[in-house]
Amino acid sequence: MSCTCHQDDPLMPKVGVIEGIREDTHDVTTFKIVAPEGGQPFNFLPGQCAMISVPPIGEAIFSITSSPTEEEYIECSIKRCGAVTDYLHQMEEGAEVGIRGPYGSNFPVEELKGNNLLFIGGGIGLAPLRSVINYVMDRREEYGKVDIVYGARTPDDLVHPGDIFEVWPEEKDTEVHLTVDREWDSWKGHVGFVPSYVEELNFNRDRVALVCGPPIMIKYTIQTLEKMGFSREQIYTTLELKMKCGVGKCGRCNIGDKYVCKDGPVFRVDEITELPDEY
Repeated sequence: MSCTCHQDDPLMPKVGVIEGIREDTHDVTTFKIVAPEGGQPFNFLPGQCAMISVPPIGEAIFSITSSPTEEEYIECSIKRCGAVTDYLHQMEEGAEVGIRGPYGSNFPVEELKGNNLLFIGGGIGLAPLRSVINYVMDRREEYGKVDIVYGARTPDDLVHPGDIFEVWPEEKDTEVHLTVDREWDSWKGHVGFVPSYVEELNFNRDRVALVCGPPIMIKYTIQTLEKMGFSREQIYTTLELKMKCGVGKCGRCNIGDKYVCKDGPVFRVDEITELPDEY
């Protein structure tokens, strides 16, 4: 008889196999992970996270970048920024990792049906938004007009170039607005920070906004949207702040009376009484 003692343990990783590796930028790589028998290691919804471990180095939590509509695998876009991510960036296709999840809340894709949507991302913050964007694209007739505003420090830091330059702009009733922080000889598009670009584009208020990026970008983008007349009930964000255990036990990710890993990482902005100092 096989052991079943850890079958329902949320802290017990499953085995995941790295089926594909795509280098998006000099420090961001997207990993395609499958179960040993094939398919997604677990079911999830857009905005949820996965904990990936590489014994004995450690583990870290990452946004799931792919849409749950892609049932053959999950993807995580991982920025090199520490011991675990450095190790992952050296791994090759066919290698095994530990993976557990899904963790956290998701974007309310059912409630958003019929709405016009405004996605606003900065840097690696496009990763969690990509999951819900592709979910919407795979069910395009169920949602209204889509605008995607995305920016990074330099043209070389724009992640998922295939999506932002080729795939999404070709979708029905979808516009992609790209910007970089400062001028570059190779860049002919918009130059400026994301919050100011959002204000410049001056979107109608007949839409729901979903925001993710560096803490300072989230803070000023929310302020800009409110200045433009958006209510806090119209804005969602995802705060992947210091998550460690994923199940609300370690206390590292609390914001007031909320835990990012359990109550978030997706929040409607009116649900957050105050942002932490990092934001």
